[in-house]
Amino acid sequence: MLLNYQYRAYPNTNQKLQLNSWLRICRYWYNKQLGDRLDWYQHNRTNINSCPLNCSLPKLRDNPSFYSQKKQLPAIKQDLIKVGYSGELLDFTGVPSQTLQDVSKRVDLAFTRFLAGDSNGSRSGKPRFKNAARYRTLRIEGQAITVERIEKDWLFLSFSKLKGWIKVRLHRALPNGFVLKNALLTNKADGWYIAICLEDPNVPTFTDVNVVPTWDNTLGLDAVLHENDYLATSENSKLPSIKSFRKSQKRLAKISNRKSAKEKGSKQRRKLAKREGREHQRIARTRKDHAFKTAHALVRIGKKVIVHEDLNLKVLSKRNKAKQDVRAACRRQDGKYLPNGQSAKTGLNKSWNDAAFGQFFIILEYIAGKAGTRTIAVRPAYTSQLLAYRDEFIFTDCSIREYWDEKESLWIDRDINSSINVKRVGLGLFPTIKRRKGNPVVGDSTTNSTSKEVLATLRMYQKPTPTCTQAV
Repeated sequence: MLLNYQYRAYPNTNQKLQLNSWLRICRYWYNKQLGDRLDWYQHNRTNINSCPLNCSLPKLRDNPSFYSQKKQLPAIKQDLIKVGYSGELLDFTGVPSQTLQDVSKRVDLAFTRFLAGDSNGSRSGKPRFKNAARYRTLRIEGQAITVERIEKDWLFLSFSKLKGWIKVRLHRALPNGFVLKNALLTNKADGWYIAICLEDPNVPTFTDVNVVPTWDNTLGLDAVLHENDYLATSENSKLPSIKSFRKSQKRLAKISNRKSAKEKGSKQRRKLAKREGREHQRIARTRKDHAFKTAHALVRIGKKVIVHEDLNLKVLSKRNKAKQDVRAACRRQDGKYLPNGQSAKTGLNKSWNDAAFGQFFIILEYIAGKAGTRTIAVRPAYTSQLLAYRDEFIFTDCSIREYWDEKESLWIDRDINSSINVKRVGLGLFPTIKRRKGNPVVGDSTTNSTSKEVLATLRMYQKPTPTCTQAV
């Protein structure tokens, strides 16, 4: 199985200068190829209403591709390349050939997604030229890397065309018998890091073909995002959130305001920019560490299938539509708008971004795959409103967090109930729901087949019986 191990690297001063030179050359090569592709895109298209009989079409040239641009490297390496705006001389022969070919691959991938979209058909924006802050990673293939020595806490690597050995701190041991595939050298805010991609023969590649989801081996997850709760499970438990950005936003805003007040290009502004980058790095690392710990906690429950919500995070964190004042528009007073609730929605959007559920589900899939657990993403429509053991819509408002069922003498938690419904969707046991006159109506239902199991789960933890039998 292919695994990624990230470590802190400690290159010496000469190696740092050489690696920064490699980044400069790769950045120039990336921007040159991207500019060529954008130039072709701009000059080799016409309007849909253009007619070749009446309009003069430009002379078409071949579309730059990965192979055509990669073939330019032997000619470029024959002499030094002079940068037009600065007069800087770049030597392409000092960079490993596989690293320069990977730059061409990155350009091809970015431009292909811009024109055709990814595997889901989602098109990205227009590719941007890279500056020093946006291009920080070098890809080194395994054939250009040599493992010189492995000690207790240190690893010594040598790279093709790089003088000396690079010290790497081993904060966790490498697996026995690993095969080195490639490495990514990244210049982050606090130094250089190396991500080693290796093949571990002791960990088999996981295939979920033989894992059949059942009621006993399946775990349902619901994204809570309420107060200090992060996830709710179908095992009647909740996992806490970390809120790394919320805890650091005041300190980050203070640094950002001080930086913006300094003169551009000054030494103080550069120092504050570096400090701001370290703060962002600390927030991202805290969030990622929480995601890994939460994923490991879920896998240790022992279920073979984990069902989670397929959240459309782009829509959930979208701004509300503006509401224009119709009366003011009739009086020709344009520019007046009515309140649309965006002030409250801004805080919710910030919480969605801070929770980073998209990153968490990717990490969960990776950790679960190593443990032989299958993950399933399902559509969460109506799972937070319908009772899991009876076809009745109770939680129609987000303010209803709990419900007292007089018939069953049972407290129902909204998030636990939703996680059980997510589990039912993954098992194909959730009822069919249709809209009639704006209200949801339950169609075909198999709720009775699992009502005993659901009630047994909900009774695992109960509050004291309330004095009032009304719904909370």
